[in-house]
Amino acid sequence: MTSERTPTLGTSEEPDRGGSGGSRRKRSKERSFWKELPILVVLALGLALIIKTFLIQAFYIPSESMENTLVPGDRVLVNKLAYRLGEVQRGDVIVFNGANSWEPEAIFEEPTNAAGKVVRWVGELFGFSSVGEKDFIKRVIGLPGDKVVCCDKSERVTVNGRPLSESKFLFPGDAPSQTPFTITVPKDRLWVMGDHRAASADSRSHTGDPGGGTIPIDHVIGRAFVVVWPLDRITLLNRPPAFAEAGLASGPVTVSPQVASGAVPIASIGLILPIVGIKRFRRFRRRR
Repeated sequence: MTSERTPTLGTSEEPDRGGSGGSRRKRSKERSFWKELPILVVLALGLALIIKTFLIQAFYIPSESMENTLVPGDRVLVNKLAYRLGEVQRGDVIVFNGANSWEPEAIFEEPTNAAGKVVRWVGELFGFSSVGEKDFIKRVIGLPGDKVVCCDKSERVTVNGRPLSESKFLFPGDAPSQTPFTITVPKDRLWVMGDHRAASADSRSHTGDPGGGTIPIDHVIGRAFVVVWPLDRITLLNRPPAFAEAGLASGPVTVSPQVASGAVPIASIGLILPIVGIKRFRRFRRRR
């Protein structure tokens, strides 16, 4: 009599773990990776866009107007919350929009096709290309109500009659200004100058404009606070001591409760999105 044989664990009748089943799982993981990749890319671009719009923006230095503090090719980070939470201070290096008034210090060709525009947009997002011909970077010399004059008998710029010792940030060999001027800064405006005075088309070049060369505070994009590229030039952009030494240091930074409370959700978004992205990536890695 012939008896039926019952399959047992470990016999050849069990599916082969290293066979077609394993191959299917591997292919499934690969498909899952390619499905996840666009989501991660969109997440990264969205995060970069939110950070650029509300928090920090990378800015490419195209001209020599701020040498030697900043040189062409430098990339700086600009804090966009600095003046939503506090006040502009003398000596700050700021980025502002000079549209409809200031002429570009560097000319860039606009992309002519869609691909070029996308590449430029991504480059601007991450600070690899110029931000715009109408964005300028200068140092704040005069605040609203200040009387800024060049020059005194010792060829120094004075603010409210107090001379500035600018040697620590002025380009070597430059005079404080080859063009004499006297300006009382109007309300809600700033007087700005480049550190390379001989090569900077700053407030001095716009004295015939409305405001006498000053710029509106609400055109300020933010404060440049660090050079991040190239690596051998990484440095913080601190306020120089010249203004404090002249007795012109601004008062303590004041925080508006309304602005501060409105900034919290923005900062929260910047924190939440990376966490979401990390969780998705870790979940994907576990599945693999």
